[in-house]
Amino acid sequence: MSQVRAGTVRSILILQTKYIGDLVLASALAKNLQLEYPGVRIVFLCDARFASLLTANDIASQVVTFRRSHMRGTPLRRAQELILTLLELRRNHFDMAIDITDTRTSRFILGLVGARIRVGYHPPERRLRWLERQPANVRAKPFGYGERHFLYRYLSPLEALGIDLHVRVPDIQPLPFEMAKALALLDKFHLRPNAFVAVHAGASFPGRRWQPERFAAAIDRISAETGLSVVLVGSPDESEAAEKILAAAKTPIVNLVGALPLQTLPALLKQARLFLGNDSGPMHMAAAAGIPVVGLFGLQSPIRWGPVGVPSIAVRPSMPCDCVGGDLCKRPDPNKACCVWRLEIDQVVEAVLELLARTETAPEATV
Repeated sequence: MSQVRAGTVRSILILQTKYIGDLVLASALAKNLQLEYPGVRIVFLCDARFASLLTANDIASQVVTFRRSHMRGTPLRRAQELILTLLELRRNHFDMAIDITDTRTSRFILGLVGARIRVGYHPPERRLRWLERQPANVRAKPFGYGERHFLYRYLSPLEALGIDLHVRVPDIQPLPFEMAKALALLDKFHLRPNAFVAVHAGASFPGRRWQPERFAAAIDRISAETGLSVVLVGSPDESEAAEKILAAAKTPIVNLVGALPLQTLPALLKQARLFLGNDSGPMHMAAAAGIPVVGLFGLQSPIRWGPVGVPSIAVRPSMPCDCVGGDLCKRPDPNKACCVWRLEIDQVVEAVLELLARTETAPEATV
């Protein structure tokens, strides 16, 4: 498609109803659209839990919320959620809508939102079912610019629209109010900026969470060898892993799991010396905040999902993986495999120490 003139696009809807990591990666799409269409209003459709993350970190002008939990309810509950969402979206009179969720539901919404320009993937991630159609009139490649990382799936609509790629990696810049809250929290716990490691031990599936006792042992060694403080971060439902780490570690640890809202987490991560954590949304958030990242991976490939834009090391066990998860593993789905459990403490500690040494002076970001 030839390039759409800037003056004709005043509002854009981005449909991304999935997870935190996907939203962080999609922020690069939003930034490129803002540069291409000055003054454009960027609106995300996303799960209600993540709305504040987008608005408080200047990723979106507005958010229309979509409750995924309701879509798993009764047919009546699903219909109500869809109708209410569509009514809200149509009131916005979007000039453009971009579907990067790429599901049956998101395609249904794309077709009814009323946007003049509708962007979707061709071919879709999963083959269209009988009587299902692709409502997009601008069709993007599954992965743009000849790249393999999932970031370029979310940047691919730009290529289809004929837009130059100015921003290649997510770059989260929290608003001043969120930065002030993060700095006050550090002061409360007597933490100095750039003098602590942020550790995230959670993930959406148990098999993607490195064992808490191994996190504890790694933290003890990292703290002893570097003198850096350690801060645990995560959501309230990840408190069990945090408690296990606190019980097993000998090092004093500041536990902020469940203690700060999601929208403030990027501001806190910006103050860290390094991030250590599982392959999950906060890992991508840390990279977008601009700090070095050590990510722990299992079956899911870091080539497709690793941290981007900062110095980083992806630690992964040798493959193919000898199954250690028993009935919990649902291979070949990389989101439901327990391969990360095979990572040894030495591997993780060595990666952290190597990255700290590599970034001892302020590094330039790498893609």
